[in-house]
Amino acid sequence: MTRAAKTKLAPGERIRALVVDDSVIIRRLVTHALGEDPNVEVVGSAANGAIALKMIPLVKPHVVTLDIEMPEMDGLETLRHIRKSYPDLIVIMFSTLSERGAAITLEALTLGANDYVTKAANSGSLDQSMARLRGELVPKFKQFFSLGPEPAPVAPPRIASTPVPVRAPWNKPRTACHAVVIGVSTGGPPALASLMPMVPSDFRQPILIVQHMPPVFTRLLAERLQTLTKLRVREATQGMAVEGGNVYIAPGDFHMKVARKGTGIVIMLDQAEPENSCRPAVDVLFRSAADVYGASAMAVILTGMGRDGLRGVEKLRATGSYVVAQDEASSVVWGMPGAVVTAGLADSVVDLRCVVPEIQRHL
Repeated sequence: MTRAAKTKLAPGERIRALVVDDSVIIRRLVTHALGEDPNVEVVGSAANGAIALKMIPLVKPHVVTLDIEMPEMDGLETLRHIRKSYPDLIVIMFSTLSERGAAITLEALTLGANDYVTKAANSGSLDQSMARLRGELVPKFKQFFSLGPEPAPVAPPRIASTPVPVRAPWNKPRTACHAVVIGVSTGGPPALASLMPMVPSDFRQPILIVQHMPPVFTRLLAERLQTLTKLRVREATQGMAVEGGNVYIAPGDFHMKVARKGTGIVIMLDQAEPENSCRPAVDVLFRSAADVYGASAMAVILTGMGRDGLRGVEKLRATGSYVVAQDEASSVVWGMPGAVVTAGLADSVVDLRCVVPEIQRHL
């Protein structure tokens, strides 16, 4: 699912939220956390999907927070009904940090959920729980909306999406590509699922991916992507050799880097401080790729909230690397690629369907 642009709210209008969870405690917690933000208004709550579907036409929410496991009608079934009757309604899933929760969340993203938030099993005090929800859930609401007056435009106009790649002039000498590094966040799993079947089975370069996701989720993402390609897809581990024709997913809660070891290149993992509030962070991978591969790395920045990847792209571009950014029209959220495009660092800005053809064209 793609969103062409942020929803622009009228002056004084707040983001209307419907909270759906079978736990009374969670409903109250989420309602209080959201209600403390002046840009958000909780217009209702429901104990299961069946009740939520009846409430939607009455309270007309902009966003629904949707628990996965509920009686009578669970989150996935509710999501299917919402996507059929309200295709533009934003849905944010509530997931547990478990293998089952991760698997169902990935399925929900495939079915059209816009994003997700994980529930901590033991999140500490009520104040800590509230702070965590405010810090994680509210930004996920706001990423889909344009709040308040638009600032005066300072960036060059975006390149419109077309079925054919739209390329910025490339005046640098071509360098053989030895690796493709990809950064992605919100909207990433469906985007990667669209890309992987398009990569030819004889692709010779390694592909290294940072997708903002917690532990367990990244392993299951790798397993899902493996079903879509003949390339070998793995969640990266410490010291793993980087080889052509392999796809490496950064594991949740670990930064992933590449480093030289003898005549080869290996994966290095660490739990250094988060960057851009992320671990793994795209910037970390991209900086290391610039150090190891230089101009022979190709960077791809896909849909996602925030600016993670921008500094890494700056370093890659300084070495002479080619940079591909997903366009706004095909992005769920045009934060990460938009930051790169606005900074004038993208050599090519293309529709998601054209990312792999663009990589092959440059190769």
